[in-house]
Amino acid sequence: MSFEALGLHATIVKAVTEAGYTVPTPVQAQAVPAAIGGRDLLVSSQTGSGKTAAFMLPALHKLVSAEVAPAPARTPAQEAQSARSRGERVRFTAAKPKMLVLTPTRELALQVTTATEKYGSYMRRIRAVSILGGMPYPKQMQLLSKNPEILVATPGRLIDHMESGKIDFSELQILVLDEADRMLDMGFIDDIEKIVEATPATRQTMLFSATLDGVVGNMARRITRDPLVIQIASASNRHENISQRVHFVDDLSHKNRLLDHLLRDESMDQAVVFTATKRDADTIADRLNIAGFAAAALHGDMHQGARNRTLDSLRRGQVRVLVATDVAARGIDVPTITHVVNYDLPKFPEDYVHRIGRTGRAGRNGLAISLVNHAENMNIKRIERFTKQLIPATVVEGFEPKRSAPPARTGARPGGWKPGDGRSAAKPGQRSFSKPGAPREGGYNREGGHNSAPRGPSSGAPRREGSSGGYRGSNPRSADGARRSFGDN
Repeated sequence: MSFEALGLHATIVKAVTEAGYTVPTPVQAQAVPAAIGGRDLLVSSQTGSGKTAAFMLPALHKLVSAEVAPAPARTPAQEAQSARSRGERVRFTAAKPKMLVLTPTRELALQVTTATEKYGSYMRRIRAVSILGGMPYPKQMQLLSKNPEILVATPGRLIDHMESGKIDFSELQILVLDEADRMLDMGFIDDIEKIVEATPATRQTMLFSATLDGVVGNMARRITRDPLVIQIASASNRHENISQRVHFVDDLSHKNRLLDHLLRDESMDQAVVFTATKRDADTIADRLNIAGFAAAALHGDMHQGARNRTLDSLRRGQVRVLVATDVAARGIDVPTITHVVNYDLPKFPEDYVHRIGRTGRAGRNGLAISLVNHAENMNIKRIERFTKQLIPATVVEGFEPKRSAPPARTGARPGGWKPGDGRSAAKPGQRSFSKPGAPREGGYNREGGHNSAPRGPSSGAPRREGSSGGYRGSNPRSADGARRSFGDN
């Protein structure tokens, strides 16, 4: 099937073809015709399946094909400029978008906006803007003054503009909830309910989620009308093009030395290293830079400008190792990412699937490696049950753990393990990522509404914010001129 066969407008087909897409993905093949026909959609599809185009292509088609009144000769911004020149008081006119896309993170919102500009490159009257946290309010007011047809936003910042009267949804035609499960996990359900109540009942609603069960399913039924349910691939489906493995480690020093070795793999183009906390993302990125890697951190405490610069450096290949937390890495779509390393295991199995989905993009092969202490064996078992796939435990020569992996990882506790021993301290004389006198943060804190664990009483130093906001552009060496490994003693 071709994009022409989906019934899309000729200008959209031309833009999509020039972008290098010739055949629709399965989710696009099912969702696009139904959405063009006006159906509400509930779509469960795995990351990297082309879901952004699945809702944006039919929306653009409807906007460009609809018989709407011509755009005013003068935009609200131009009218305001004329009023200023006449010395009159300027009153802000609320933006009235035709389409709203809600996303859980800033990165995903920007990704959707960029894709929209690509698909609508031949549509002069269609404008798409992002409204999200971290962006200066004057810049957002400038964007809203253009009265864009498409608004892509994160729930919190959108609520701010709604309450101040800067946005009016009375003319909204299409509402999209992208990664609805993630938004609910982040505690946005009340904001979503409030936003939905402000939109017309006649709107078309499309909800995309990794799962349509539980709370997501209940909300989906409340906000849609006779929806068409499309389940292409659940989040638990196998990533056939991504090789997965587990390396067991004895302690932090062992983990750091093994990470250094893995990132020196000649087959690695770019890698994402996932950590559980923002502070660890900064610390590990700093250590990797000292070891000679072009590394950068990405997490929720960084200003939006720093996050954008880091992602741009990643896309240009200037950053080879991105150290990120789950929420900050949401929406990263860089085909040249060949490796994903779970420095810390995620709290939920669903997050594991989204993490490894950062590699193996655009039909390429990828490698996902988890560095796991024996005490975390049950967490691996939960991931295996969720994905219905065994993750083999392998050993790197020269980095063998002192204790062998449990046979077939049956879930039994290794001998001598006690609760709380999951992160052994480094041996005397060995280098560790933990700062002297400061205990390591809890391994499973999440961003997006949940604060990281506070420092212990032995450390009174304030938390650094966004200290690794971009590529440093250098390969530091030690005082004697030799390139060092951050795992060296």
